[in-house]
Amino acid sequence: MRTGDLCLLAAELALEHGARALEFARRAVVEFECSGTPDRVRFWQAMVVLLGDIAENRLDPDAPITIH
Repeated sequence: MRTGDLCLLAAELALEHGARALEFARRAVVEFECSGTPDRVRFWQAMVVLLGDIAENRLDPDAPITIH
């Protein structure tokens, strides 16, 4: 999945679920760690970062993303 797609998904989750989206993502990380599925863990860890940045207004989901 491309970075822009990840950000779009995170933005949609944040719009639909608000602050609860970050809790959902954190819970998914723990659950997938327990089930031994590292690819899913990494995906949800990325969602945690993006959702946290959106919640703290460090990331504008409507603006292009620049990865440094």
